Amino acid sequence: MTLRIGLVAGEASGDILGAGLVTAIQTRYPDAEFRGIAGPRMVEAGVVPLFDADELAVIGLFEVLGRLPRLLRVRRELVAAMTTWRPDVFVGIDSPDFNLPVETRLRRAGLRTVHYVSPTVWAWRPGRVATVARAADRVLCLLPFEPDYYDGIAEFVGHPLADRLAFDDARRAQTRERLGFAGDAPVVAVLPGSRGSELKNLGAVFAGAVGKLGVDRVVAPMVNDRLAARFARECERHAPGVPVVVTREDSRLIIEAADVVLTASGTATLECLLLDRPMVVAYRLAPLTAWVLRTFGLLKIETFSLPNLLTGERVVPELIQENATPDRLAVALGLLLEDGDARAAQHAAFARVREQLKTGADERAAAAVLTVATTPNGTHGVRHQGDTL
Repeated sequence: MTLRIGLVAGEASGDILGAGLVTAIQTRYPDAEFRGIAGPRMVEAGVVPLFDADELAVIGLFEVLGRLPRLLRVRRELVAAMTTWRPDVFVGIDSPDFNLPVETRLRRAGLRTVHYVSPTVWAWRPGRVATVARAADRVLCLLPFEPDYYDGIAEFVGHPLADRLAFDDARRAQTRERLGFAGDAPVVAVLPGSRGSELKNLGAVFAGAVGKLGVDRVVAPMVNDRLAARFARECERHAPGVPVVVTREDSRLIIEAADVVLTASGTATLECLLLDRPMVVAYRLAPLTAWVLRTFGLLKIETFSLPNLLTGERVVPELIQENATPDRLAVALGLLLEDGDARAAQHAAFARVREQLKTGADERAAAAVLTVATTPNGTHGVRHQGDTL
């Protein structure tokens, strides 16, 4: 008898979470089968990909329209595949606009579902709490304050990154030397996002900020060659003469090597906190998307960056939408580079929350998923290995 688990991850951060979850489950069920939408880390961990995770790497209400026919076809085919295969549990990892409808359909078809990573109901579209409750038997939260938004179906499992990342002076020195950044001159890391839509909204702004900052050592890690080439072109246009190193190097090593980081809001901000790197955070949606969210009261935020939410302080400069301009970002970065007290305040605030997030998250998430999959009121039968999709 073999445990079957369906999974969907739609971006790089979800791929990391999925791979950790799969590996943790395999320690208890070595013969478990995994199928779904997966990135390279999940595939390496043993997930059979029905579609590539890049299919879902798009954000924004209107940005998705050009991809909508393809996304709807992928969703239909995925639901049909999972309904036929009948996994013991289906886990949607983040990507709520895609995963929640999938989970709802599968739950109606009699399958158990878990949503891993709470949508940002505390920031925008708070009505999604009801949508999540319809879609998922269990919600796994990365942040300690998130279960309070749900009525008993959510639990805090912690963030796997907190178990893996720690600042290392020796590794930082080695990375700086390898990049040609040895010595004490400041290094600025620039992370405009891991998705094409994020780079479209922030690439020129971040490049312009670098151009105005007046520093000589800037490095920008990108997730693939296509985005690297796009950002390099933005730097040529908006930061002429600035020697920006655009690299495929691991973004975490680049963050660790930096003195300060300019980053899009998202997982990278948590990485900066865990690696104890001072940062400036910005985010931009397409103008029409932002207008709709504001006009219809769907945007409910006073602060949006994870470090500020977790620390309970406005310790990290954050600029959103029309406030995220090259001039303002350059000023914020310059102040952070020049003001040792500002950097020290971030270091102190980050230290206070790091230990809270270290929980053994992969194992806790695996335990929660397996409880849903195997408890008497949560199982739909473990299938035989010979069954096929």
